[in-house]
Amino acid sequence: MTDAQYTTLPQWPNAYPASGASATLKLLNEDFVVTELPLQLPYGEGEHIWLDIEKNGANTAFVAQQLAQAASVQERDVGYAGLKDRYAITRQWFSIYLPKGETPDLTLLQHPEFKVLSQSRHVKKLRPGDLQGNRFRIVLRDVTGDRDTIEANLKAVASHGVPNHFGAQRFGFEGGNVMQGRAMLAREIRVRNPKKKGIYLSAVRSFVFNEVLALRIQQGLWGKTLPGDVMDEAGLPTGPLWGRGRVITTDQAQALENEVAELHASLCDGMEHAGLDQERRALVASPAGMSLEWPRANQLVLTFSLPAGS
Repeated sequence: MTDAQYTTLPQWPNAYPASGASATLKLLNEDFVVTELPLQLPYGEGEHIWLDIEKNGANTAFVAQQLAQAASVQERDVGYAGLKDRYAITRQWFSIYLPKGETPDLTLLQHPEFKVLSQSRHVKKLRPGDLQGNRFRIVLRDVTGDRDTIEANLKAVASHGVPNHFGAQRFGFEGGNVMQGRAMLAREIRVRNPKKKGIYLSAVRSFVFNEVLALRIQQGLWGKTLPGDVMDEAGLPTGPLWGRGRVITTDQAQALENEVAELHASLCDGMEHAGLDQERRALVASPAGMSLEWPRANQLVLTFSLPAGS
């Protein structure tokens, strides 16, 4: 893909053969249930209030705004570990910095799209990434296709994981965030808003990672350890989150990553000059505790957990 084509995302390859199956996802909010797995629970004392909240049809940022208003604080004083889907039922923790005065009972807060299940004080603010992962329960309706083929693919996923692609939401509508990021790095546009600048840099960085992952799949190398790979703590091979510094892979792994970097040289050079540092991300997302059931002939229910960053 050339710079001029960044307005549309490529169709990145799959690791498993197509089953030919189809289904309806998220017909109802309760078809997509996500439960955050926290790194720790509140101690019961400290300058921050931690809230265990269940959302139904609300996005995370909206709930943070409502909490700030209810507690009479600035929105920056509200923290959370990660964004959750809007069209779903999700449970996650929020924190509010309230070091002084009386502690409001936010379990009394009434809102049609979320409820506060419990609250307790803690010594620190919740920040992005402060979670073990998430537990999912997904209902697929109107399933068509061969059940044996579907189950074979799902068993392979449970055993070997899936490519740890960044999802389409990272790149904006029709890849617009990548296009804006390319233009920003080429100094064709000036982005003054720090939040937007971060979104565009993240999109470009994620795009290059996905391109490395795609090349491994295309070459039949996904799920394999290459000479020179850098492994994560779980023993899984990693791919580059591009930035300044030495590429720490060697041999075949480094050659593959350099091939992608040369193809997208303007993006990689731009990220280095933007001050991003080299980081690594697992190429494999490994679902834990995966199970499936067919409550009806054309309805499939999947449950599994994924670690943070998947």
